[in-house]
Amino acid sequence: MPRENLMQRIALSIGLTLACAAHPVAAEEPPFPHKGNIELTVLFPAGSSADVTARLLAEGMAKRLGTNVLVIDRPGAGGAIGYKYVAAQKPDGYSLVWNSNSISTTYHAGQLSFDYRAFDPVARALIESPILVVRADAKWKTLEMLIADAKSRPGAISVGNSGFGSHTHIVSVALFNATGTRVIDVPYGASQVVPSLIGGHVDAVVQLPGALAGQLRNGSLRAIAAMTREREPVLPDVPTAREQGIDVSLDAWRGVAAPHGTPKEAVEVLENAIRQTVESTEFRIAAEHLSVRPAFMPAEQFGALIASEDKELAALMKVIGLNKQ
Repeated sequence: MPRENLMQRIALSIGLTLACAAHPVAAEEPPFPHKGNIELTVLFPAGSSADVTARLLAEGMAKRLGTNVLVIDRPGAGGAIGYKYVAAQKPDGYSLVWNSNSISTTYHAGQLSFDYRAFDPVARALIESPILVVRADAKWKTLEMLIADAKSRPGAISVGNSGFGSHTHIVSVALFNATGTRVIDVPYGASQVVPSLIGGHVDAVVQLPGALAGQLRNGSLRAIAAMTREREPVLPDVPTAREQGIDVSLDAWRGVAAPHGTPKEAVEVLENAIRQTVESTEFRIAAEHLSVRPAFMPAEQFGALIASEDKELAALMKVIGLNKQ
């Protein structure tokens, strides 16, 4: 072989080697999750229905994902503090929010500068039905009795809820507005609502069953109306407001969402872990004990539900004077 050709081939070989060294082939990243713990932000304090149910879900997800799912409570401003925190995190699947109807109510109440589109839906996990509750020794045995008394004494009856602009606040306002009744709305932090009723600081509360399960079972509280289209399976003896002549039904749902832009692959892995957890026997039994209803919904359908309901809640909040957008 001529010396010139040999030298050219050697030079070409060296050039290719240097080029490969300068641009190494990227190693394939392990499948999600591989970076360690996943954080699930809860919008309400420890002991609240949101906190208790989030821990139930997180435990099941951790088993199926093979990594810890840490529940971190970031309460305040009707959920706005937690939503702001998660929305600002890296969209990689490791920062999630235990979201609810509050993504719409908090935004339309003027407490958030962004709406539900700041998050990618992962899956709905359960449904909770807002219920109107009084103490067991209260004189009101039915919703009709409470409404009649409230109408005879405008502004004399106080009704607690989980905070200004919260889902329970909106349900309470919608319920009493529908009857032309004036009561005093008392927005508490979620963990304070039930103790305030038991302590006699308010006459009634609109709250979610998960926060009331123990008191309803031991008989210290009495539920007189559920704001659902049909009777809640976990509270079959509680008549709906519609059954009692008041057409108000606003179920509360809870699910998981991630910052917008989270990789589809990560969303699919998380969605599957939630599905397996929610459809498991252990989750169903625990949910029944907490008076909540398992209701898995995949990401695409969940997103459509949030978008549709956002419009409904915006309209309702405008009617009752809570829409600040």
